[in-house]
Amino acid sequence: MTIVLYELVGAEETTRFSPFCWRARLALEHKGLAFETVPIRFSDKALLTFSGQDKVPVIKDGDKVVSDSWEIANYLEDTYPDRPTLFPDGDGRSLTRFVTNWVDTALHPILAPLLTPITLERIAECDRAYFRESREQRLGKRLEELSPGEELVVRNLRTALAPLNWTLSASPFLAGDAPGYADIALMGSLMWVRSLSAIRYLTPDDPAYAWREGFLRRLGADSARLFGYDWS
Repeated sequence: MTIVLYELVGAEETTRFSPFCWRARLALEHKGLAFETVPIRFSDKALLTFSGQDKVPVIKDGDKVVSDSWEIANYLEDTYPDRPTLFPDGDGRSLTRFVTNWVDTALHPILAPLLTPITLERIAECDRAYFRESREQRLGKRLEELSPGEELVVRNLRTALAPLNWTLSASPFLAGDAPGYADIALMGSLMWVRSLSAIRYLTPDDPAYAWREGFLRRLGADSARLFGYDWS
């Protein structure tokens, strides 16, 4: 039975900017599992009542419903152990959880002031009042006051990504010799950047640059199409 992934979209259904939904999508692709998607906008919360909460991503696998990107990763690993693992090196979930938390707490605060105002322009008109109110309450500023400028964002992001470059100078993936959910967690957030902005925060001589481009080449056809990625 095909898994159903409920994921956030913008005004255009091809605009997929949620780093957490990208994590779920990339985890499904990593496992080699067939799935179809249901686009969800901020005003579509009623479509998620079956999950007992109102946030995406959500997957439905037969009668099983799982929400939250981390819980989805654990479910896929436990339910499909014969597929490529999300947690190499003897499971490694605690260390992977650390990487995921680092991405959320070290990188997202740098990215949010730049990407949140851009997101407002890319979502459906019916979602904008809710989005503005909820994000301004969360961030403590009007969206028009948020952006620190691309130069500062790039500088801060490069500083935050220094451990990534150091790690990837000695290992092809964060998870070791093969990619795992640690790589997916970070890549989901870099997808957030690339789907909304053209800022250049990596240079070709950065180890993370080759890692990122190699990861993009691993995208499934549907993800590549959504992302506008050209394999040629």
